[in-house]
Amino acid sequence: MGLTIGVDIGGTKVAGGVVDEDGTIIAQARRDTPSTDSKAALDTIVEVVRELAAEHPVDAVGLGAAGFIDEKRSTVLFAPNLSWRNTPVKEYVQQHVEMPVYVENDANAAAWAEYRFGAGQGESHLLCITLGTGIGGGIVVGGHLYRGRYGIAAEFGHMRVVPEGMRCGCGNKGCWEMYASGHALVREARQLAASGSPMAERLLELSGGQPERITGPIVTQAAQEGDPVSIELFEELGHWLGQGLASLAAIIDPGCFVIGGGVSEAGDLLLKPAREAFHRALTGRGHRPEAEIRLAALGNQAGLVGAADLARHPHPH
Repeated sequence: MGLTIGVDIGGTKVAGGVVDEDGTIIAQARRDTPSTDSKAALDTIVEVVRELAAEHPVDAVGLGAAGFIDEKRSTVLFAPNLSWRNTPVKEYVQQHVEMPVYVENDANAAAWAEYRFGAGQGESHLLCITLGTGIGGGIVVGGHLYRGRYGIAAEFGHMRVVPEGMRCGCGNKGCWEMYASGHALVREARQLAASGSPMAERLLELSGGQPERITGPIVTQAAQEGDPVSIELFEELGHWLGQGLASLAAIIDPGCFVIGGGVSEAGDLLLKPAREAFHRALTGRGHRPEAEIRLAALGNQAGLVGAADLARHPHPH
């Protein structure tokens, strides 16, 4: 199979690309996501695919969406940011574009892209952790993307790491993403700034004196400049990240973890404390090989590239 289209469907934008067999994007198109109207979101995907297919001879389409995808890779059971509930996405898009369509969880697609073309190349067993507002993930075991019995595997962010801890948007308490995500980083930074602590001076400067305007990129910038409290916030985040990775290693025993998503742009400010915490919490430490913890290589294109490649290899994986 030659060229395929990958579409990354987010809460704010629908980004599509024509991707070749080497994972290279040769053309792109994007639209804003009409996130409150489920049919309009489907029509937007169709528009993006048609625009790209008009210019290039493509054989199949892969769609990556944040949410629960059924095991047949066709129906979106639940996509919190897209008002999709049991939505037959594959059937609808396929009718309108007249070529094979496959639907995949966006973090699964990103994991596959990193395995095939990015930081996970050459590694047969890897876990990809995407640190954005929440925490997503994907599992590649023995060169196969592992989806679970019902297609909903690798929702790492909802492992419970603190008994009766902070309430998560999923309804449970103490989920990992309440402690190791972009949301957690920003929450802690805003609380510190709002407390009037002189430690938060640089964060307040960068946010115009308004704690509620502090964002993840602001904390990252301050930490990269050497701001002590921002560095400390990343150390705390890295601690929680490393602890969670150690729990995952106890179950999956991967050769490497690939860390992506917006929060990973802090690089070693995050990964150094994560590696230290991982080593301390790893069961049997000192008596077993340790998985590497690597930064993702493909940035925010990973979901698009992975979705396109999974459309090219629909059956074995």
